[in-house]
Amino acid sequence: MKTATRSLAQYTSVILCFIGCIHSLPANAEGNPNTAIPRAVKSSLERNQIPLDAISIAVTKIEPGKPGKHQGKTVMSWRETESMNPASTMKVLTTLAGLDILGPQYRWRTKIFTDGMIRQGTLQGNLYLQGSGDPKLIPEELAKLMKDLQGLGIQKIDGNLFFDRSAYAPSAMEHNTIDGESLRAYNVPPDPLLYAFRTLSFQLGKSRTADFIDISYTPTLSQLKVVNQLQLVERSCDKWKSNIRFKLDPETVFSTDQALTAQFSGSLPRACKEVNYNVVALDPNTFLTQGFAAAWELAGGSWVKTPVGKDGLVPLAARLLLQFEGITLADDVQDINKFSNNVMARQLLLTLALEKMGKPATTTNGELVIQSWLKQNNLNFPGLVIENGSGLSRNEAISAEQMNQLLLKARNLPVGEVFYDSLPIAGADGTMRHRLMTQLRKFLHLKKKPEVRMKTGSLADVRAISGYVLSKSGKMYAVSSFINHPNAWKGLEAHDQLLAWLLDDGPEPKQAR
Repeated sequence: MKTATRSLAQYTSVILCFIGCIHSLPANAEGNPNTAIPRAVKSSLERNQIPLDAISIAVTKIEPGKPGKHQGKTVMSWRETESMNPASTMKVLTTLAGLDILGPQYRWRTKIFTDGMIRQGTLQGNLYLQGSGDPKLIPEELAKLMKDLQGLGIQKIDGNLFFDRSAYAPSAMEHNTIDGESLRAYNVPPDPLLYAFRTLSFQLGKSRTADFIDISYTPTLSQLKVVNQLQLVERSCDKWKSNIRFKLDPETVFSTDQALTAQFSGSLPRACKEVNYNVVALDPNTFLTQGFAAAWELAGGSWVKTPVGKDGLVPLAARLLLQFEGITLADDVQDINKFSNNVMARQLLLTLALEKMGKPATTTNGELVIQSWLKQNNLNFPGLVIENGSGLSRNEAISAEQMNQLLLKARNLPVGEVFYDSLPIAGADGTMRHRLMTQLRKFLHLKKKPEVRMKTGSLADVRAISGYVLSKSGKMYAVSSFINHPNAWKGLEAHDQLLAWLLDDGPEPKQAR
């Protein structure tokens, strides 16, 4: 009887232990052999004090098939259904949806109206600029617009500038930041008439002809003067920015035609060949007014008097002078993904709202358009949170599994190659330019080189990757991984170990661990 009782107790203990062990695993791990995190990745996480419950990983092997018929097979997963902050990898969703909905050849339109007439080469009247959110209206593009204006027979302008930003709702243009750094270029808010990312970019470096510092800047502003009081010092170029002092005078601009002085003081190490100092120091109207005025003068045009710029809707009686089309969406998406441009991604989301739901565009309407697109593509994403589409957010959330579903869907869409080409290439360009260089070197002898096309994401407490790995044997994997933890900044090594494992055909049975 004692033996029978002991056997029953042992059996009950085993059952309870088995149940307890199952419940201690992540939900996706029950009976799933694909949850084993590669040893090198796990070691890196332990070494950098990143707990396993702070990371999610999804690896999907993309099986080759006919166009539009590629299949996915999960080969490795860990907490892949957990919604986490993806940082800038959220741009994967925004750009893929944008390409598929608008088409790679979509172009933004900037219209110029006037309330005046052209007489003997002089436009006697005001210019009204009406924007649709072109995210890359840069000096080179504005120069083309000026040539189009001159093509109408205009050499001189006698009038002021008015800016019609009615394409966006005021809420979409609010300057809110998650870190309080309102003067940093990555925090520039959306603007239907965004010019040069509203960022002054100064190039600093030792002169080639003398022992002093040259300062140049872009875009050219009509009333800006640079005062250079920088001193050359013998020091390494590390942390060069900490010894630079910048001041814009006056600090408060009362009129868009006001004279401005950008003053640099402090020191720059002689070892710095050329560095960029970017600052968002001017309000949108002053920046655009002086940028437009300077571009017109650089094109050979002139003003009867220095123009003033202000907000204003296009009057009903105004006539269209020209409609300027910017570069294609395919080209814009290259910048968004390779260089992780936040404001361009945000404006793409607003463009979806503008094109599909009319003006004024809001981020809420942009989210509705993307949710509708997901539904049309049979993608059900519980837990998805879209705040602005760029990943510059503490609220945006998506799971690694959902991100891989997007990557697989991309391979089956007509825009799949355009999207693939937009992702940073490890060891070559964008935010992956300096990553995996050592790991890739060992494959140089192969005729068909493996490659990594990976969108990256980075915020305080967040590191993320999402993209494709083409392994040494030619297999394609979709991989997404998020780390949400105070030590996330140390997680780059673990992510690189994961990508190196895939380059080396890690998921294949013979080399699985």
